[in-house]
Amino acid sequence: MTNEIIRIDTVDEYNKLYGEETLHPLVSVITHERFAPGHQVRRYHYGVYALFLKHGEGCSIRYGREKYDYQEGTIVCFKPGQTVTAEWDDSLPMPPSVGLLFHPDLIYGTSLGRHIQDYTFFGYDQREALHLSEREQRIVGDTLESIREELLHPIDQHSQDIFVDRIKLVLDYCLRFYDRQFITRHCVNSDIVSQFEQRLSAYFAGGQAQRLGLPSVGYFADQAHLSTGYFGDLIKKETGQTAQSLIRQHTIDQAKHLIHDASLGINQISNSLGFQYPQHFTRLFKREVGMTPSEYRAMN
Repeated sequence: MTNEIIRIDTVDEYNKLYGEETLHPLVSVITHERFAPGHQVRRYHYGVYALFLKHGEGCSIRYGREKYDYQEGTIVCFKPGQTVTAEWDDSLPMPPSVGLLFHPDLIYGTSLGRHIQDYTFFGYDQREALHLSEREQRIVGDTLESIREELLHPIDQHSQDIFVDRIKLVLDYCLRFYDRQFITRHCVNSDIVSQFEQRLSAYFAGGQAQRLGLPSVGYFADQAHLSTGYFGDLIKKETGQTAQSLIRQHTIDQAKHLIHDASLGINQISNSLGFQYPQHFTRLFKREVGMTPSEYRAMN
């Protein structure tokens, strides 16, 4: 595997890489039919947002140590700051894909720019890609084609609004289809939620809180072999609560249990739960329960 990293800091850099004309400096839609012969592996560092709609097999993406094999009709997304590795079997026909790239400058000051963090799938690992039905592929493909058509129009005062609206439409469709994917994977996701609850209990019962500190969403996402973003969204879809709020509730439940043991001081309880400072424990407990740990002990 090559160690060279190809930086994609502008739309023009990506277009030149594949011999495409740059029709707009901040946005591009490119159809990939085949990579250049002899280049089976490439590493990319993205300084732009990118979304790829892929049809067929024969190509895979690595992000970190994880590998995701493309299947028929999938979408993968990258955001500025991500480094990924693309590789393919040069003996197989390269399946077509359509790529949408847009620079952060395009959306600054817009509603999409202010809410881009809501599209959490940009933070998913590539093995958590979005799988589309044929109908969903057509919907996304048609919207990408409408952006391509707009690129053929001379840039004017309306261009940015039209591009941003259509990019937002693509991303909103991705949100809708990810919601559908979470629903269709309910049985698997229920198991993940159950394992999360078991691991959360074991974290305190096994003394990990005292050794490692307060449990984090990232810790349990790693245990489930999922990205933090995907794990958090899965938990929210399945339970209606964020993973962080469930961790906080469990921590408070553990605290209440320990407070009933009069032989334990408040500082001891704070330490056993993983708090670095007792005042942080007291502040959280009062915010959640409405009284300090000492007041709760006195009441009970």
